[in-house]
Amino acid sequence: LRTAFDLLDRNRDGRVTANELQFMLKNLGINVRDEIINDLIREASHSGNGLINEAEFLQWVGRIQALRDEQHQQQQQEENASKPDELDDVTQDLIAAFRVFDRDGNGFITRDELQTAMEMIGEPLTETQLTQLLAIADLDQDGRIDYEEFTKLLL
Repeated sequence: LRTAFDLLDRNRDGRVTANELQFMLKNLGINVRDEIINDLIREASHSGNGLINEAEFLQWVGRIQALRDEQHQQQQQEENASKPDELDDVTQDLIAAFRVFDRDGNGFITRDELQTAMEMIGEPLTETQLTQLLAIADLDQDGRIDYEEFTKLLL
């Protein structure tokens, strides 16, 4: 942060002006209206003189970082709160997909059901491919795929 302050303080007088901040932002490709720059400087300057010394700059950036961290935590909490719904959606989608394959509704996908379903979705399998897919998916090797094996295959 001290290096950032030194880069902003172009004339090395120990204070950053609105013009110096604006100059740096423009060099970074960030266009900010002068009024906003002046408001930012006024907010950061304890004396209200439109100049920011190094201590004020460090405090100001610290407040900005704290706000950003707080905002990041809120976003994470919101994302975590929405995950149960997303999991429910995924579960519902998996059940619907399983039902497409489980034509007789007995809770298992047989070799014939797998072959028929793959043909229905436009992905016909050769006998070799069908055998390989069953070998991968049928974890308990009972010759059919149950819901748990189906989800493990897809997830």
